[in-house]
Amino acid sequence: MDKMCVVGTGSWGSALALALCKNGYKVDMWTRNQNQADEINSTRENSKFLPGVVFPDGIKISTDLESVIKDSKIVVLAVPSQAVRSVSKQIKPFIKKDQIIVDVAKGLEKGTGLRLSQVVKEELPDNEYVTLSGPSHAEEVSRYMPTTIVAASPNLKVAEIVQEAFMNPTLRVYTNPDIIGVELGGALKNIIACGAGMCDGLGYGDNTKAALMTRGITEIGRLGVAMGAHVTTFTGLSGIGDLIVTCTSMHSRNRRAGILMGQGKSLEETLDEVQMVVEGIVATEVAYKVSKDLNIDMPITNAIYSVLYQGVDPKEAVKFLMTRNKKNEMEEVVNHGFVHN
Repeated sequence: MDKMCVVGTGSWGSALALALCKNGYKVDMWTRNQNQADEINSTRENSKFLPGVVFPDGIKISTDLESVIKDSKIVVLAVPSQAVRSVSKQIKPFIKKDQIIVDVAKGLEKGTGLRLSQVVKEELPDNEYVTLSGPSHAEEVSRYMPTTIVAASPNLKVAEIVQEAFMNPTLRVYTNPDIIGVELGGALKNIIACGAGMCDGLGYGDNTKAALMTRGITEIGRLGVAMGAHVTTFTGLSGIGDLIVTCTSMHSRNRRAGILMGQGKSLEETLDEVQMVVEGIVATEVAYKVSKDLNIDMPITNAIYSVLYQGVDPKEAVKFLMTRNKKNEMEEVVNHGFVHN
């Protein structure tokens, strides 16, 4: 039986470990918390992140990173985006060149603005790298609800290895060579989801959310193309697909955080209540700075940034978006490369 490993024991890493185990692999998971390892190994449940989901005997939790990495065909990095660099450094002494790294975080590195594939390549330049992204809540994947995701890598043969490892009757995996677009779609949709939550918290309706999502994917694509992505990627699973699920579901911690802020809570109060990493908060800061550096117009991102980091009232941010200069939708689309002239 081939072995796979998952570095991290959050909800998404746990869901993917379950998928790999279902596919017949032995799965070792790493956590730095011995109490968590003991609890999951004994109760067969990750009560903090996936309560009620039973872990099969084929999954083992350990705090010994070297033993978890050893002999694993695929090394899944399932840690928050801002921990990817430090964890990559931690596994460097143990990882072999023929092991494939699969990163499942969705974010941009604070301070550098780098995509996570760039971060990993700086620390582990000799390993093949694939990112997994798409509309996929761990709560549903862990209960084997039909889900589709994307394995992205410039090396399609490596992406196909990962596709084969994860794919089963309830988890369909597509491949895509546009790793830039897939990574940016996954990271930037969290910003829009925070905004969608704010609209919900303010009591606005379906019209508002539809407008926010539609204009949101437009500016995601605008920045993505400027950073080297292919525009069609944003019409797929890691673009509009991930945007839809993150903006509309209560499983989304980004949307939940936005709801709380729309109801008048501060950022600090919001994070205290959510009690989990909200990737869209850091992504907003990074995307705001990158868009300024590249001179890309991102009004929704600017508005959400103003709420998160400048103390602007969410209602005022919405008013700003609604009262900007008049525009022609089709001219804007053509000018920013969303259709060919």
